[in-house]
Amino acid sequence: MTVVTAPVAGRVVALADVPDAVFAGQLVGAGVAIEPSAPPAGRGAGAGLVAVFSPIAGEVVKLHPHAFVVVHDSGVGVLVHVGIDTVKLGGSGFELAVAEGANVAAGELVVTFDPAVVAEAGYSAVCPVVVLDSAPDTVSQEAVGTSVAPGDALFTV
Repeated sequence: MTVVTAPVAGRVVALADVPDAVFAGQLVGAGVAIEPSAPPAGRGAGAGLVAVFSPIAGEVVKLHPHAFVVVHDSGVGVLVHVGIDTVKLGGSGFELAVAEGANVAAGELVVTFDPAVVAEAGYSAVCPVVVLDSAPDTVSQEAVGTSVAPGDALFTV
């Protein structure tokens, strides 16, 4: 069994509530999403950035500024998508902390993003956390409606 942890702080929502038909329909797999908490206000470089951490230990097999996939030694792959339609930002507002092919620990920083850039573009910052190729409704929804911190357990696969 692999515990999938929260990659960001925020409120857990059902995939059905994500404003994207692919995620809401669980077409890439079952999971949950997290509406990130507002970052603390600050000044200077890095103020307002949200850190996104690996939800499991494993290899980063796919890495884009807006999304990444980590595959556990057991073969379980977890996709973290940072926002909806954020691919259209072309990496603006995102900064990678690791490289594709890296082995990461659960809770290791993978990317930071500026939710203000996402909001200014008119996109949602909600972050789906999906077990790739899993059947619909096969992931526990116990965490839905709760607030989580990075590293808090979301579900087990």
